[in-house]
Amino acid sequence: MQSLFITATNTNIGKTFATKHLIKLFFDAGYKVGVYKPIETGVDKIPLDASSLLECVQKYNSDFKNLTPNDIVSYTFKLPAAPFCADTNQTIEIDKIIQRYNQLKSMCDILLVEGAGGLMVPIKKDFFMIDLIKTLDTKTLLITPSYLGCINETILSIQALKNHHIDFNWCVNLHHDKDSFDIVTKPFYDEHFDSWEYLCDLSVGDLIYYSPNE
Repeated sequence: MQSLFITATNTNIGKTFATKHLIKLFFDAGYKVGVYKPIETGVDKIPLDASSLLECVQKYNSDFKNLTPNDIVSYTFKLPAAPFCADTNQTIEIDKIIQRYNQLKSMCDILLVEGAGGLMVPIKKDFFMIDLIKTLDTKTLLITPSYLGCINETILSIQALKNHHIDFNWCVNLHHDKDSFDIVTKPFYDEHFDSWEYLCDLSVGDLIYYSPNE
């Protein structure tokens, strides 16, 4: 595995938190890790997510030491919206994203790619975040929330990944409604899935050796 795409069921689920956790996880397992944020919206002057990711990865990969946040993000937009809506001049070029992806991938053993929003967030009129995952042909980690209503979001996202034949695993970021999760959501996951994990319990083996669409 040369790259892992971190996506989620929606926005504000914890993709950046998860990516920073995975940076250290892979480093501790002996991997030279890198990071890429193709698109970030809601940017005033500095891309905050890209800055946070770069600051984290620079602790573990000297090849990223001289990079700036703008080196690990291809497009930034001021409007906090889906890329298609934020990109009012329609400037996004998928080839440019792929080119930067390949450049950064050459600087590490494993490149962590953090998406924007959820799987069906539009990048162009007929090109969604899930299409970018398919284009990059990378394994994927789906981050799901723990609040009331997350079962629906989780199942829909899993079905979308399966329908697109994307090799993925998924985990719960236990953050919202932590006190009620064991009663409101966990019983269904335990009954419906053969196995599932919390983000904090993931191992590198869970990310590298899982079977497609498991």
